[in-house]
Amino acid sequence: MSIDLSKMPKLGFGLMRLPENDGVIDHEQVCRMVDKYLEAGLTYFDTAYVYHGGKSEVEAREALVKRHPRESFTLATKLPAWEIKKEEDVERIFNEQLERAGVDFFDFYLLHSIEEGNNYDTYVKYNCFEWGVKKREEGKIKHFGFSFHGSPELLTEIVDNHPEIEFVQIQYNYLDRSNPVVRSQELYEILKARNIPMVIMEPVKGGALAKMVPEAEEMFKAVRPESSIASWALRFVASQPGVMTILSGMSDEAQMEDNLNTFKNFEPLSEEELAVVNKVTEKLLEVPQIGCTACKYCCDGCPMQISIPDVFRTINTLRRHPDDWRSKNFYSGLIQRSGKASDCIACGQCEGVCPQHLPIIDLMKEAAEILGQ
Repeated sequence: MSIDLSKMPKLGFGLMRLPENDGVIDHEQVCRMVDKYLEAGLTYFDTAYVYHGGKSEVEAREALVKRHPRESFTLATKLPAWEIKKEEDVERIFNEQLERAGVDFFDFYLLHSIEEGNNYDTYVKYNCFEWGVKKREEGKIKHFGFSFHGSPELLTEIVDNHPEIEFVQIQYNYLDRSNPVVRSQELYEILKARNIPMVIMEPVKGGALAKMVPEAEEMFKAVRPESSIASWALRFVASQPGVMTILSGMSDEAQMEDNLNTFKNFEPLSEEELAVVNKVTEKLLEVPQIGCTACKYCCDGCPMQISIPDVFRTINTLRRHPDDWRSKNFYSGLIQRSGKASDCIACGQCEGVCPQHLPIIDLMKEAAEILGQ
């Protein structure tokens, strides 16, 4: 049965940043989070072939599919262009995903991370748009779309040439509206003008909009002292017309509880609150930050095993708080279990997969200078 995309629950459970213990997914905590999410009347779970090194779809099976009726939830996953080397790989990967997740069909299926260059060219070369339509006709996919990290020009070209696409997933948050690389406001307007439902990723920008400089937090607390900083980011996105579902990569039960509270009795932003968000945006843009969202796509192929997002997190903190000894202590512990910034050999694999198009090689040189190793 087709799903009414206009009536989807606003909060989606992203399975990209699940809680871990010593690098292993904390299954018991994930089960509790899944149960709380479903008990709140929410249904949208989002995973992908590559999340958690291929373990996310398996965890969806163990924590969700095996423990709850199939009709009680919807499951989304994605086809990774970078794993496709020949046309037969598309079907092979899809069947592997069905097996991993323990389902007979996916409610939502996306071509993962479309952008200019290799990813888009691969999907075109191997007829993945036509393949998706065929799978939908077979009932193996209920709704077909794609996630997007490219330019507004490419987005316009795709959605105008592919009416079979039912929804699009984009990065959108109040800080990235004017980001010259992400150009999220332009992407949003293109989809809104065409009435294409949107799934929003990175609404809290990988956690960057959950904790910020004290001056910015004080602006929010002055208006809603009882609300979390993260709730402002979620309410901003949820207040926008055309948004189908907002993905939150919740990493622990506290984040889950806070997000559920935000949507339990949802209040759209008032004009006064939107003005506060705009002032906070101006304040945050005063301090240049590395726009890493900690997706960790760069980590799996790093030959030096550098935890690149954690290095950037350290640098961002030091840019705002140069004397923060805790950040330097964090980095000292980090390099006991992963590579140092100075270990970077500039191979470029990380830059090839970064959805934010960050100049990672140059940033790692800067990090090595700041951190001294």
